[in-house]
Amino acid sequence: MAVMEHHLHEASGARRHLPMEYRDVHQSLRILGFWLFLATDMLLFACLFATYLVLRTHTDGGPTPRELFDVPGFTAETFILLTSSFTGGLATLAMRNGKKGQLIGWLAVTMLLGLSFVALEAQEFVKDALEGATMQRSAFLSSFFTLVGTHGSHVSVGIVWMFLTLLQVLRRGITPITARKVFIVNLYWHFLDVVWVFIFTIVYLSGVVM
Repeated sequence: MAVMEHHLHEASGARRHLPMEYRDVHQSLRILGFWLFLATDMLLFACLFATYLVLRTHTDGGPTPRELFDVPGFTAETFILLTSSFTGGLATLAMRNGKKGQLIGWLAVTMLLGLSFVALEAQEFVKDALEGATMQRSAFLSSFFTLVGTHGSHVSVGIVWMFLTLLQVLRRGITPITARKVFIVNLYWHFLDVVWVFIFTIVYLSGVVM
């Protein structure tokens, strides 16, 4: 029994050198579980990308990607979302340095950028719909709105999630539990940015070039 306690004490001491969100074994396991969730979400987006690649030429006489996509619009969306990934990283850095004020500030900036992205995407969808480019118009449009809309809904969930995490940091400060929540929500946010890079390349850029 004494030997087991000795080993546990050594393990606990070794974890003190890790970032705060990894120092507690239970928090580490929750982070591992979230990585597994992201793997399943990656499979979802992989299926949506595959569907889009198959159907993107099936316009049925409707608008083609080159006619539909607005270069300044999706470029602005990309710039905003990638900037939000950077500010999210700064929030994680502030959290690990124990700077609560900076953490709250960078989370707020990240949320505002996310809201700007969602607003631009909603404006794009409304504009397309008013021009007759709806999901029912063609297989291309169905796959396009499903893929980009699924990503947009994920971003919306991320904004709400980040807001709730910010409230917990305000109330409880930086603890192992809130540190884990900040890390996970930013991990989720970075994942969405990576997915958007693929959307930007595979959907938008290839659409205006081909």
